[in-house]
Amino acid sequence: MYHPSPTDPALTEPEPSPPPLSYGALFLRFLKFGAMAFGGPVAQIAMLRRELIEEEGWMSGPRFNRLLAVMQVLPGPEAHELSVHLGMRAKGRWGGVLAGLGFMLPGFVLMMILSWLYFRIDFDRAWVGAAFLGVQAAVIALILRAVHRIGRHILIDRWLWGVGLASAAAALAGVSFWLTLPAAGIVYALAASGRRGWAVGVATLAVAAALAIRVTTPEQIARASLDFVATSPGSVAPRILFLSGLKAGLLTFGGAYTAIPFLRNDATAHGWMGDGQFLDGLALSGVLPAPLIIFSTFIGYVAGGPPGALAITAGIFLPAFAFSLVFYERLETLVEMDAVKALLEGVAAGVVGLIAVTALQLVVGLLTPLSQGAVLGAILVAAFVANGVWKSKLAPPVILAAAGLAGVVLLRL
Repeated sequence: MYHPSPTDPALTEPEPSPPPLSYGALFLRFLKFGAMAFGGPVAQIAMLRRELIEEEGWMSGPRFNRLLAVMQVLPGPEAHELSVHLGMRAKGRWGGVLAGLGFMLPGFVLMMILSWLYFRIDFDRAWVGAAFLGVQAAVIALILRAVHRIGRHILIDRWLWGVGLASAAAALAGVSFWLTLPAAGIVYALAASGRRGWAVGVATLAVAAALAIRVTTPEQIARASLDFVATSPGSVAPRILFLSGLKAGLLTFGGAYTAIPFLRNDATAHGWMGDGQFLDGLALSGVLPAPLIIFSTFIGYVAGGPPGALAITAGIFLPAFAFSLVFYERLETLVEMDAVKALLEGVAAGVVGLIAVTALQLVVGLLTPLSQGAVLGAILVAAFVANGVWKSKLAPPVILAAAGLAGVVLLRL
């Protein structure tokens, strides 16, 4: 068997680096990637890997794999974070900023245009409303499929399963995620390090704190209607929307779908929009060349017009820029620290529980009008099965379109 020596060329070969590029050329390169970013994170990452790593050698394949593993643990859209990191590798921090802006700009501009057009749709026409209801059923199916996919990769041992289920139960009981998620991270970090007694103790304290808050805080029930449609953009302050986006951006573990519970909670609890409009925004983002998290732009537009759209988008993408720009070379070392890794894994398991509950609440809201619940339930099941069987990057937009057509045909019979 061959054993390479310390001086073997295979071990001493220098890490490849990006070719010389001007700032303008770098921005245009990633703007092109952004304009072609269809098919979700898997397709987007594959595109970056094929052109920049395999064809042009911006870094070695093993280093790219390690970097991708780090980005999957950290919050934020992985493809965008990779773009920032690769841009910084090419031209320093300004290169990272330009690469990140280039990658997100096409999707942001298109979502702004679609948001503007959304308020010019005549929802009073029966067939338009039926089409959007069908699409909303398909969007919920995609969320349910995402819960299964994300959970399969995150809930890999019984402690993580326990953290996820406990977080889901806490969400159903109305406990704030500001308590649930830190507790989830700490409990799993303690359990992973062998201090299971301490983990049980922290979990007990978290339950006691939740009960105390429940007793001392007046109960507020937010009701969000699937058919609520604002007729014009609202006037929520950009500062509020920026903070909402920043919160979601910092808690987006395991993909853009995990931002859904946080943005939905803000949007519906504060009356910015109903669940129907929220699902419409998700549907629009699913057909754009952009990270799915660009649906936040739609929420900002509905809540606060163009300034609100800009503010919430800046907030939700800021962490994706910051992790690469601030830490850069330290990212791999930071996330490989056992305590930090376990803490983030626990938080991610908690987020899976939250998004599962959010999906359940959306299903209940969809099926509540009994007159159309059976039809919408059938569309949801069909879309769920189709999304599981058909793995093409074209699947989401085609399924959404088919669901809209099914809504028109079946709900207008």
